Amino acid sequence: MPAMHFRVRWPDDSETRCYSPSLVIKDYFRPGESYPLPDFMTAVREALHIASERVRARYGFACSAAMDQLAEIERLAALWATRTDARIELIAFDE
Repeated sequence: MPAMHFRVRWPDDSETRCYSPSLVIKDYFRPGESYPLPDFMTAVREALHIASERVRARYGFACSAAMDQLAEIERLAALWATRTDARIELIAFDE
């Protein structure tokens, strides 16, 4: 199963390198695009859950690394939750 990393930029211009155990993340985001925080969070939740379930289908257990990554993204997103103009940029995919 091809795993990948993707890099995001937060509203303060900080960057995070994120992990996905599946290429499904590419179905949800495009490099160079920015997304309103609520839209980004909806998409990243769905994509990482699908990726984790693909691991379950193949190996018989969910991907804890994907869920750990989602928890970290949730933690960081909470910093911007009160800003209605917060946008998250998908910088690049690192395969």
